[in-house]
Amino acid sequence: MTEEQQFIEQLRSGDRIAFTELVTTHQKQIYFLARDLTGNHHDAEDLAQEVFIKAYRSIQNFRGDAKLNTWLYKITVNMFLDKRKRKSHNMLVFKEDLSQESNNSNHPGQQIQPGNPEKAAEGSLIQEHIEQALQNLSPRERAVFVMRHYHDQAIKEIARGLDIAEGTVKSLLYRAIQKLQQKLAFYRHDLGLEEKK
Repeated sequence: MTEEQQFIEQLRSGDRIAFTELVTTHQKQIYFLARDLTGNHHDAEDLAQEVFIKAYRSIQNFRGDAKLNTWLYKITVNMFLDKRKRKSHNMLVFKEDLSQESNNSNHPGQQIQPGNPEKAAEGSLIQEHIEQALQNLSPRERAVFVMRHYHDQAIKEIARGLDIAEGTVKSLLYRAIQKLQQKLAFYRHDLGLEEKK
């Protein structure tokens, strides 16, 4: 039995210390995924909290086919998609306060030089436009794009996590990139999106 399997057994037995360890180990990762999916801090905090509540209630159903973090990613994305289905209107674009954001986030447009106010303002504007462009993607396109490009998940992991075929992941990813390239055409050079000749 692997270390993770032993840990899963502890979780299944209702061990509160193990659950606290699960939250501590994965909360940052799940928050950032939720943040990338929802587009704002408040909704991301709510979603991340709901994910761990659902994980606690569902641990008995976890078969162990995937890693725990893949299972938590799946719960996060599915809960995000469910919330989006229930909402008939589009999410509001949140203008983020970069001074409160973590420096560990490696999103495009956030590599800002602290000593250069001009670069900081430009980076903030680019990030705002990226967020607006992401809002134009369908929830599934956004989920796949975020998992692939913000969280470095392999196509196979995304497919397993979302219970869809790898070809579907590639198709959603392709459509997402096409839409983003169209919306962000004026940043082609800055974001490295220009066509290769």
